[in-house]
Amino acid sequence: MRRYLGVQRVDAIRIIGGRPLEGSIYIQGSKNAALPMMAAALLHEGTTVLHNCPRIADVFCMEEILRELGADTFWEEHSLHIDCSRIGKSHVDQNYAKKMRSSVILLGALLGRKKEGTIGYPGGCVIGQRPVDLHLRVLRCLGAKIWQTEEGISADAKEMTGGEFIFPQRSVGATEQGILAAVRLPGVTKLYNCAQEPEILWLQKMLNEMGADVSGAQSGQICIYGGNALRDCEFWVPPDRIVAGTYLCASAITRGRLTIQNPPVGEIQAFLEVYRKMGGQYEFNSGKLLADSRRATKAVSFVETKEYPGFPTDLQSPLMAVLAVADGVSHIRENIFEDRFKTAWELNKMGATIQASGQEARIEGCQNLRGATVEARELRGGAALMLAGLAADGETILTGSAYIDRGYERICEDMISLGGRIERYR
Repeated sequence: MRRYLGVQRVDAIRIIGGRPLEGSIYIQGSKNAALPMMAAALLHEGTTVLHNCPRIADVFCMEEILRELGADTFWEEHSLHIDCSRIGKSHVDQNYAKKMRSSVILLGALLGRKKEGTIGYPGGCVIGQRPVDLHLRVLRCLGAKIWQTEEGISADAKEMTGGEFIFPQRSVGATEQGILAAVRLPGVTKLYNCAQEPEILWLQKMLNEMGADVSGAQSGQICIYGGNALRDCEFWVPPDRIVAGTYLCASAITRGRLTIQNPPVGEIQAFLEVYRKMGGQYEFNSGKLLADSRRATKAVSFVETKEYPGFPTDLQSPLMAVLAVADGVSHIRENIFEDRFKTAWELNKMGATIQASGQEARIEGCQNLRGATVEARELRGGAALMLAGLAADGETILTGSAYIDRGYERICEDMISLGGRIERYR
């Protein structure tokens, strides 16, 4: 058993496969929306309440960072209360930052709140280089003085003001960084070629609810009129589109039937198109998504990951697990991260036939996977291996499952409720 910043995490899962998953499920709040919202709470000398906030390791990690900076927090079921009226520190220790890459967006919020900030070099899942240069470039463009040491990145905001910045390539985290840094700056900030993921729009909506003036998230050209007084607010975290896609993959790989009670349908269209090509059938009725995967057996000739609204990189590994048991040969091209095919080698231990080289993976579907001992090396790859275990003949032991807890609140419990046979080692 390991301890993740004060939260115990069990590190292995036993799975007995071979049953179709069937039933109804409710999707947790979005990890990728909740984390920048928590960072945004730093900007206000008051209280922010996030309803439907996922109780996952990454959120607990961000909560601990906020508490270390001086915030008071508490939970009421899935409502997280954050009181930032007494923020006294502006330094995020390396021991926290290395656990979660998204902690880097706290730098912009600290500059807005404390006019200075230091953050240890961010860590997280090992799926490529994921540099933070775009984060620093947008902050420098707005006038921040930045220097780097062995301990991390430090910045001074005394000369920051509104300005314009064109992202040379789209980046979700760097877009969030620019928005958070600009909200309390004097003047107008315009950001061009921004990421257009739904999480950016949700952050914009929350900040406006707090009293900020942010617009343009859906167009990729964001305008922030800075310096507005902020106020207390309560905001609902939307359902997690990646969790929804993962659960649909679980249905597909086991040839089951699934009803999602609160589907983020508008945010998973690219995935649903691939699901349809596999033979999956679905309908949206009375606010629910009904998915029938009993014929989701077809290979998909070509899928490539893209920025939103394209196929999300976070669902590439779960999709690969599904295609490992499809009829025929599929191809995946990974365009976002250069090292996100590690899961292929673990799936091959289970009888899959996957050849991965560079950005390309060729998946030759097999009739059955077989249980094996496999290791999760990052969040979404760990979820993919769990899905493979649910479809495999016999017993699968999945180690490194603490990675899965970073993004999935109750994936084991949810799979059990759908008929899966899973237990955590304790």
